[in-house]
Amino acid sequence: MKKQQNEEKTRYSAEELKEFEAIILEKLEKAQKELDFLKESLRRSQDSDTADTTITSKVLEDGAETIQKESLNELAARQQKFINNLNNALIRIKNGTYGICRVTGKLIPKERLRAVPHTMLSIEAKLQEKK
Repeated sequence: MKKQQNEEKTRYSAEELKEFEAIILEKLEKAQKELDFLKESLRRSQDSDTADTTITSKVLEDGAETIQKESLNELAARQQKFINNLNNALIRIKNGTYGICRVTGKLIPKERLRAVPHTMLSIEAKLQEKK
């Protein structure tokens, strides 16, 4: 009987939403620390550019530094996008739309939300999207 009740459920309870909010806040804190580290790494690599004026080392390291900066910039951009997605998930918790698939309108399983707390798609919808 309980399983049937779960299938008919259209929203998560306040208690369940608190669990998801805690997961999101923890991931958000970690993600922000990683972004801060990436930004600091970028800042340090830019500072070392002006300090290093040796022509030989400049020629040899220029390409490698450029690739490293591009990589750090890309990682920072991805991390910022992840943070934005987590913040949007917190907004969905507050407005009562969290955990509802934007394609099917059904509840996204808890297991998926625990693994990818910022998702807006069920596995079913995600697979359809890839076709």
